[in-house]
Formats: sequence, C-alpha cells, structure tokens
Amino acid sequence: MIFGTFKKFLKFISNRITLTVIALFIQFMFYFLIYWYLTSRRYLLANVIMWIVAVVTVLWLTNSRINPGYKLIWTSLILALPLVGIVMYFSAGKSRVAKLFQKEMKKIETEMGDVLEEDPEVRKHMDQEDLGISNQSRYLERMAKAPAYEHTVTEYFSVGEDWFAKYVEELKKAKHYIFLEFFIISPGYMWNTVLEILKEKVKEGVDVRIIYDGMICVTTLPPKYYKVLQSYGIKCAAFNPFRPVLNIIQNNRDHRKITVIDGHTAFTGVINLSDEYINQWERFGHWKDSGIYLHGEAVWSFTVMFLKMWSVITGLPCDISSLYHPNQYYLETFPSDGFVQPYGDSPLDDETVGENVYRNIISNAKKYVYIFTPYLVLDNEIMTELCTASRKGVDVRIVTPGIPDKKMVFLLSQSYYEQLLEAGVRIYQYTPGFIHSKSFVSDDEVAVVGSINLDYRSLYLHFECGCWMYKTASVMQVTQDALNTFEISREIDLDFCRNRNIAVRGFQAILRLIAPTL
Repeated sequence: MIFGTFKKFLKFISNRITLTVIALFIQFMFYFLIYWYLTSRRYLLANVIMWIVAVVTVLWLTNSRINPGYKLIWTSLILALPLVGIVMYFSAGKSRVAKLFQKEMKKIETEMGDVLEEDPEVRKHMDQEDLGISNQSRYLERMAKAPAYEHTVTEYFSVGEDWFAKYVEELKKAKHYIFLEFFIISPGYMWNTVLEILKEKVKEGVDVRIIYDGMICVTTLPPKYYKVLQSYGIKCAAFNPFRPVLNIIQNNRDHRKITVIDGHTAFTGVINLSDEYINQWERFGHWKDSGIYLHGEAVWSFTVMFLKMWSVITGLPCDISSLYHPNQYYLETFPSDGFVQPYGDSPLDDETVGENVYRNIISNAKKYVYIFTPYLVLDNEIMTELCTASRKGVDVRIVTPGIPDKKMVFLLSQSYYEQLLEAGVRIYQYTPGFIHSKSFVSDDEVAVVGSINLDYRSLYLHFECGCWMYKTASVMQVTQDALNTFEISREIDLDFCRNRNIAVRGFQAILRLIAPTL
C-alpha cells in the first residue's frame, strides 16, 4: 500500500503540468524575494528608484491602447509589488518573444502579397443588397484582409455528432491534400477515426498536414507527439510549445479549428478532435457544439490562413501557389448561396477583429440577436452594446451552459446576468448540459459561427477564426437551432441573481477584478 502511494506521488510530481507549475512558482518567488530584500531599510535608495520606475510604467500603461481591464490588473500589481509587477510586466506583459513572432507574421504577409483580393463584383452585389450590412462586411475586408465571396455553399451543424459524420465523409474524398489546424487533439474514438483516414490518405499520396496547440495538448497528447505523426508520413507541427517561463507569448494560443480539403472544401466552428465534442464521452451532461461546412471559393481564405500559420511555425517559405486554389481540383462553377466571409483574428496587432464583428452585429440588429457562448466574460464595450440594443427594442437573447466545464468562469459569467437582465436581455442556461457553441445570428440575415468566445482570452489573446455569413441557407439554420435551444433551456430571472448569498456575490466581485486573466 505504501509502495503504491509512493508510486502515485512520483507519477504526480514527475507530471509535465506539475513540473511546469513548480517552475513558474519558483520564478515568481525569486522575483518576490528580490523585492523583499531590496525594500528593506538598508536599500532605501533602491526602493525609491523602484517606485519611480513603477510610477513611470503605470503612466505609460494608462496611455497605452491595451484593454482597460488589463490596465487595471497590471497597474494594481505594479503599485502593490513594484519590483515583482515591473519584472512580470516586461517578461509577461510586454514580450520580446511576442514581438519576434509578430515580426515573422508580418514578413510572411509581405511575401504573400495580395493573395486575398476581393472581387469588386461581389462588393457591388452586396452594396446593392444592403449598404449597412455591406459596411459590416467591408470592415472585415479592410481590417482583417478577409474578402467576401459568392459561389460558396454552407451547411450548419447544430451538434458535433452530425458535423463529424459529414467531416469523415469529406475526409475520405480527399485526393490531393488535407490541412488540419486544431486547438485540442485527444486520443479516443474521434481522433482515432480521423487518424486512420489520414494514414490511408498518406499512402495514397495525399499531402496531410496538422497543426495543434502546443500547450493545451500537453494534457492530452504524449510529449513530442508530432514526431509520432511524422513517422506515419503526416507533416505535423505544434504551435508555440509550452515552456515554464513567465512570458506573454505563452498566453497566445492557437484556438482555431480549421480543416481544408483539396482547396474547395472546408470545415470550421468550435469542435475539437476529442470525444466529448461528439458525446462519445460524457463530461458535463450533453455537450452541444456547432460547426460549418463550406464548399466553394470562400475556402481559399481558410487555405491561406492555414498556410500562413504553417510557415510561421515551421520556418518554411509560405507556398501560396495555384495548386491550393479552390478551382485547381474542382473545374465546375461553384454554386452560390448568399455571401460568405471567413476571417481570422490575431492577438499580435491592435485590432480586436473578433470583438468588433460581434459589436457590429449587435449594434446593427433591428429585430433580434441570438447568442450562444460557453463563457460570458464581458468588457465594457460589449456590455454597453448588448444593453443598448435591448433598450432600443431588439430581442437580445444569450444562451450559456447549464453544467459548466469551469466553475469559476461560470460564476464569473453569472455575475454579468443582473445588469443584462435589468436592460431587458433574456438569458438562458442550457439545461441538458454544456453548450460550447460560439455563434451570433441576427434578423434572419447575418450569422457568425467560429471559435471566438465572449471572453478576454478569445477576444484579446488567442489566434481565432470565424465565418461571417449573409443571406445563406445556414443563417436560418442557426436561427432555428437557437429557437430549439431556448425551448429546452432554463430562462434566468432577476430573482436568481438577487437571491444569491453575500459570500457568492463577494467572490464574484473578486472574479470580476481578475476577469482578464481567466
């Protein structure tokens, strides 16, 4: 028995996550001890200099363009513990590594040139349909270099199981290449099914490439799993492998879910390659997810998005050639179904594309806005837009989980309910379990399905992607999914918020303060 306990302890202490936490703790304690040592009376001058630097840093922060929530966190830490705060900010808040990553991104974009040019006829057609909607789309074209397309059909899937059935079907059709970019890959029925298909495709001569996030997959995959995949003939790279160092680049994760097949077929949404996403493994009741299938010219944007990230990670030249164009292996004219606009969002620039797309939908809604989000961690801008829209008479409804995957974030999400409800926003909790979908739909016309949560991490820290759609068949599919979901969810009222005990409300207040870090 003692031997068994000791063996479990050794396994725990040698775990990569445990070692990482210990390493980070040691680094933090090192900074704290230096601060304690220097702030003794014997080092009064050093203490004075430290405070001067702290004040200058805070003044610089308050005049920077970063989100006010982050300003508050860093300002509080720097003023409370000057040395610790300053060192942590310049290692974790203002990173040279992040700048180098950004520099490489810009270099590749320069090399790519204008590979994502919008067809002027598409813009003309959208202007004729609705100038206000077209202006929403124009924002993406200008600020995210994400053109709008016609000649693309889409299909929306309201649960992961249905999405996966279509996904497997299309993977098996691949003749030339398959590109996969996922936040999470976890061994099980789902991944094993996909892997067997990919191994067969490699034998057929198909170019198969995979990107997975190097930090989140620390908990799901063996060390250097990319080498295992490479042994099968699959080209694989891990995005930003996690290192136990206090550095902001470790916060920047690849949260995208992208699959491109032969240039003309793509999948995106919120579904990772792990069994809970298709309810093969029940974690938090019924897991509700969603995804989008694309076939047509709009796939080109996802292809470029993947190849650009592939080049940054591997250091190889970005090969944007005609071999990857949608019409290279599909010689017929693609059918049209409204307007489709895939886009990406990067944390390495000053433009919060994901947030601004959501804000544009909310502010331009005339009749309704329906929102699915697993995490409702709102900054002032989004909160204002939601409340203002509701007060104008727009039917604003939000669905959050009934069973959370992260209890602290769930409590934090609930702390925003009261203000929203007072403004007339209707809030539902998904009774069957956990809703992981991230989607917006408005006025039977516009919808977005993608990887972008309503929280600080998605909006400010992660590489994300989405698919903006106007007057496609899938827009109404999203709307119908929302109406169906309201029926099986619990609607929250003000009594739910006001009857919570004071300890819970106090803890929620603390969580609101540190919300940007969660």
